[in-house]
Amino acid sequence: MKKILINHNPWETRVAIVRNNVLENLFLGQATDTELERAFFKGKVIKVLPGIQTAFVDIGQERAGFLHISEIDHDLAINRIMGTDQVDELKDLDDESVKPRVSSEKLDIAKILHEGEDLLVQVSKEPVDEKGAKLKTCFTLPGRFIVLTPNIARIGVSKKIEDRNERSRLKEIIVKHLPAGMGAVIRTSAEGKDADEIQKDLNFLISDWNNIVTSYATINAKSKIYEDVNIALQVIRDHLDADIDEIVTDSKQNHDEIYKYLSKVAPEFKYKVKLLSDNSDLFEQYNIDKQIKEALEKKVTLKSGGSIIIETTEALTVIDVNTGKFTGKGNLEETILKTNLEAAKEIVLQLKLRNIGGLIVIDFIDMNNQRNRLKLVTFFEQTLKDLDKFQSVVLQVSEFGIVQMTRKRSGKTLMRLLTDLCSCCSGLGRLPSVRAESYKTLRTVRYELQHKKVAKKKLFLEVNKAVFEFISSIEFNSVLELEREFNCTITLISNDQIDRHTFKLKEH
Repeated sequence: MKKILINHNPWETRVAIVRNNVLENLFLGQATDTELERAFFKGKVIKVLPGIQTAFVDIGQERAGFLHISEIDHDLAINRIMGTDQVDELKDLDDESVKPRVSSEKLDIAKILHEGEDLLVQVSKEPVDEKGAKLKTCFTLPGRFIVLTPNIARIGVSKKIEDRNERSRLKEIIVKHLPAGMGAVIRTSAEGKDADEIQKDLNFLISDWNNIVTSYATINAKSKIYEDVNIALQVIRDHLDADIDEIVTDSKQNHDEIYKYLSKVAPEFKYKVKLLSDNSDLFEQYNIDKQIKEALEKKVTLKSGGSIIIETTEALTVIDVNTGKFTGKGNLEETILKTNLEAAKEIVLQLKLRNIGGLIVIDFIDMNNQRNRLKLVTFFEQTLKDLDKFQSVVLQVSEFGIVQMTRKRSGKTLMRLLTDLCSCCSGLGRLPSVRAESYKTLRTVRYELQHKKVAKKKLFLEVNKAVFEFISSIEFNSVLELEREFNCTITLISNDQIDRHTFKLKEH
């Protein structure tokens, strides 16, 4: 049984997708945060840098957004470079072979954009750390069954729709109702849907686009024109299908909002919206909080006794598969294959839940049998296709049992959403040893004494309890040596309130 659970509070909305009470996806939205991804702005170009083919656009946020030439609509670029009249002449040519094709690599952003001009832009990625939002002019408006591309006149179909006849049928529906100059990407959820449902979704998106264009003409620069629906409605739009049995929320306001939204876009699913009648904790009732905590751990234990270890770096995510306590009942190769297959399914679930994207390297347990390697990759690819909506590419198992794959990035990982870097270890996950910290303290104290007049003075050195015990029991002679060298007295003091990497040196 698959459900969408929505825990709504004035400060935060949490949305969980569970299958048989097992958490598959988690989405968070804070009331105080401004969601920028997919939002449209009337921006003002403030800087054009041809050297890196990037323009910086003021969208009224703390930092200007950046627009790379690869994110600029090709037709817009050609229009700006050649002039509208020349482009219209080219459109009138019957022979496609004589029309010039300009490669993106040969375009010069300085000839496309100019400082001080207004420009309609869409945010493709939220600001990260010191970077502003990533912008694009290749616009997209997501719906339930299609993604409208209002200024890119191409039609694409999800690769997960494999039936040729179905792909052709869906394309015909879109071509029939799509306005000239617009395009669309047909989503996996469109498979099997009738023409009326798809047309209704398309009309809804076209109406949104027309409102954006109208608003752009009248609104002031550096202003937001359009933003995506709230997090709860986003999840419902992107994930609601026949497999969802219930949408459960603990907020009457949220319940009414969802019911109203579904009445417009999917009235056949209105009956699935349920309001939690009592005052119990929705996430506690489904054991969600415990599962979220487990999803932040590096180690995931498999039912067989094996385990997977997940480590994320700046460049990639590394996943290691171990047999652990699992010994199996057959030969070693069968035991390893069974563990790898179990791990492969769990890895797909963890990638979804933790929202891990980019380059991923998986160290499966090495198998000698080539047929078993092929079986593992085939199973892994099929599981990704069945359970994960995001696009991914998987390479074959290497001779060392390594699988390389990529998965589409979208938003922040669960780790980044729910955790901060440790102020002590700065993300290393380990702290310097007591010995290392003690020696560092002694070195720093000696350096300070070299630059102070401390002869015949009484000094008090306050350190962490663990450092105090190490120095007083192992390196007390070093303290005596410092006293002799600088002709002073040093009294060690243990202080539980001081971190191991800090100390206080005071005069009497």
